[in-house]
Amino acid sequence: MQRLCVCLLILGVWPAAALVVAGEGQPTDENAFKVLSFNIRYATPTDGPNHWPLRREMVRDVIRRADADFVGLQEATPPQLAYLRNELPEYGVLARTRETDPAVGEMTPLLYRKSRWQPDADEQGTFWLSEKPDQPGSRSWNTACPRIVTWARFVDRRTDRALYVYNTHLDHRSAEARREGARLLAERIAGRLNHDPVLLTGDFNCGESSIPIRHLKGTAEGLPVELRDTFRVVHREAKDVGTFHGFSGRRSATKIDYVLASPAFRVLSAEILLDNVEGRYPSDHFPVVATVVFDAAHRGGAD
Repeated sequence: MQRLCVCLLILGVWPAAALVVAGEGQPTDENAFKVLSFNIRYATPTDGPNHWPLRREMVRDVIRRADADFVGLQEATPPQLAYLRNELPEYGVLARTRETDPAVGEMTPLLYRKSRWQPDADEQGTFWLSEKPDQPGSRSWNTACPRIVTWARFVDRRTDRALYVYNTHLDHRSAEARREGARLLAERIAGRLNHDPVLLTGDFNCGESSIPIRHLKGTAEGLPVELRDTFRVVHREAKDVGTFHGFSGRRSATKIDYVLASPAFRVLSAEILLDNVEGRYPSDHFPVVATVVFDAAHRGGAD
């Protein structure tokens, strides 16, 4: 391990496994799988040396190294997603832009490993975090821009067990939009057709004790959904776990990116990925990843 770390440092690449310790079982469980949440930062020339064409290969490589079965991306635009789709053919993609025109704007794409997971054609889609959630481009609660959730039910080809995956990006300006958006999301999760367990990825633009996160954990106002922060299952006391760094790589106290999971999953490990190449970072957010497995004790259960 020492030799490996030395080699990585010479190459200017930090090992991806930061802040990882054992969780609720063995990471070698043959049916375990990984879930990645990654805000890849939208493509804009104003980012200068961090513009998308100069870092897209780093983003691709982070996803490859993470080797996750599910990848929830945030801020992806159609050209960015087209590049990643071409470079990562092992993944199927579910995506829709947040604007009225489906060819324009940011998305919250949901990538899934095609060899293992079969999406349910009758249970998938995108809804808007607004008072008219089925109206494309709709916005409410003083949100800065339309906000969406992309979701689907998947069946495990190995075990025939099913799960739901949701991916979102809450508003960066309006606390009301974050609060009401999280409430709507929790209600949609609670009202899903089948009571299979749930995974939720996203950039929530708020900290761990915030009302939106409490909504999704079921600890605020008794909302009928209970999800766990996979990172905190493993790292209960960890400090300086901030995930937004503005391309600086500096750690802060506030974690705003999450992989949340139903109690029906055992969390085997969890990480905040610090990958960089000679001090250059693939995005202005650190990705987060968790390794989970269906808990046999919850077979047939919901949350």
